[in-house]
Amino acid sequence: MKSKIFGGIMVMILAVTSVANAQYRKPSYITRDRYDQARIHQGVRSGELTRREARNLEMRKRQLDRDRRMAMADGRITPGERRYLNHKENQLSRAIYDKKHNYRDRY
Repeated sequence: MKSKIFGGIMVMILAVTSVANAQYRKPSYITRDRYDQARIHQGVRSGELTRREARNLEMRKRQLDRDRRMAMADGRITPGERRYLNHKENQLSRAIYDKKHNYRDRY
């Protein structure tokens, strides 16, 4: 009898904590967006990115943000839109890496 009560209490505790965690979870694109922004700023500070490269990356990032807002205009992002946005985020991340490692320095 005690084990059934104890098991029921444990299930309730797990259910409440999982609901509480779900409410405070940030969408992954926000974390990824902040990480990419930090990578661009770090590249500018260290001199790995020229002003033109940083401006180009910022422009591509703004375009991605615009695409995301347009995808959310109807209130939800469809699986096709999500694939497209993920593809664009991957391209931006690769471009940041390539421009930071192309041996052009800002002096």
